[in-house]
Amino acid sequence: MLNQISTFITDQLGPMGPLLVIGALGFIMIILTLPILMKKQEDPLDKLRAQQTKQRKENDATEKLRTATSKDKLEKYSTFLEPQDEQEYSAVKLKLLQAGYKSRNAVRFFHFFQFALGILGLILGGIYAVVKMSQGDVTTQNLLMMTMGPGVAGYMLPKYWVTRRQASRQLAIENGFPDSLDMMLVCVEAGQSLDQSILRVSNELRSGFPELAEEFLIVSHEMKAGKSKENVLRDMAERCGVNDITSFTTVLIQSQQFGTSIGDALRVYASEMRDKRVMKAEEAANKLPTKMTLATMMLTVPPLLLILIGPSIYNISQNLGGSGL
Repeated sequence: MLNQISTFITDQLGPMGPLLVIGALGFIMIILTLPILMKKQEDPLDKLRAQQTKQRKENDATEKLRTATSKDKLEKYSTFLEPQDEQEYSAVKLKLLQAGYKSRNAVRFFHFFQFALGILGLILGGIYAVVKMSQGDVTTQNLLMMTMGPGVAGYMLPKYWVTRRQASRQLAIENGFPDSLDMMLVCVEAGQSLDQSILRVSNELRSGFPELAEEFLIVSHEMKAGKSKENVLRDMAERCGVNDITSFTTVLIQSQQFGTSIGDALRVYASEMRDKRVMKAEEAANKLPTKMTLATMMLTVPPLLLILIGPSIYNISQNLGGSGL
């Protein structure tokens, strides 16, 4: 089917016909998209919110100290760059939070980079396709792959980057969490409150585990601002996305609700985290021989066979050659 279409286009428009058709389709898509990007119908509710925001800024003297930043340049494209579904928007925002991007416009910038890199990939793919067509005949399938492949790769690159950042950040938090529990237990047993212990732990962990220290610092600031401990701890568990942090916040919330000692709860949970870390180290050590088996076989068995059987095979070949067989 594709070959027939390619042959028909080539007969009608010449050797550059498929590329011209793809370029025309891309141009039409850009023309259709530009009015949506450039013209945004103003919602009456948005207009009312803008008036209320303007009035609050005029009444509040501190708002005058704020200056416009480069983030405001994408405000008029927010409808296009941000998901309109609340669940989808919340999922993307949570993923960016767990990756360490806490900016208010993080979702908008994430989709902007996806769109920009996708367009850039299409342009580079089109240039590469033109170069290849000038050097020789290119099939329609290869032409589509050369044109669309870089665009798809550019569109998926921000998502891949965020996923890797999320995984590395969660691993760093998980590695530093047992030590933070031990330090928090020492602070609580020394007579400090939970708020003071969290602040002290955040200061001590800043050099070794900056991700976990940042989360504890946010918890400390939110508690000082008057937010309830239960909501603060649940928000921390949601931002981290680590099962150990979720269990830890559940222990502290239940300890506060039932009136039990926080020191006893921390002592038991810290002991469990130490045992869990030891078990993880033993698990990694037990996996090592299995992982080394294949490498050992590939690097040891062929040279050994060559040393043991090689001379015999050589002598047999020489004898067969000398006997005329």
